[in-house]
Amino acid sequence: MIHVYGIPNCDTVKKARTWLTSHGLAHEFHDFKKLGVPADRLPGWEKSVGWEKLLNRQGTTWRKLDAAAQAGVTGPASAMALMQANPSVIKRPVVEWDGQPGGATVGFDAAGWEARL
Repeated sequence: MIHVYGIPNCDTVKKARTWLTSHGLAHEFHDFKKLGVPADRLPGWEKSVGWEKLLNRQGTTWRKLDAAAQAGVTGPASAMALMQANPSVIKRPVVEWDGQPGGATVGFDAAGWEARL
């Protein structure tokens, strides 16, 4: 089972979910806004893609953080603590292709996803 994590009004998440549906791939959606970030999944995502890729430093949420909060992110532990507290700072979507956090990708890449099929 494919699990998609993100925020439903995010354009990239919408594109990803539409792509999965159009390719006949069943998936479950986990809404960060309603359900929060599953703390038990973060370490697997970090191991799979790295905290630097998982942390969205280009987004509005990151830019709205004060300089001290931004400077406090120095490694995996501090990044994951920030992501747990502010789910919108996670790059979206996070996709677990085999239902396991260690098999995760971040963002939408149609060509890369096509290669997975």
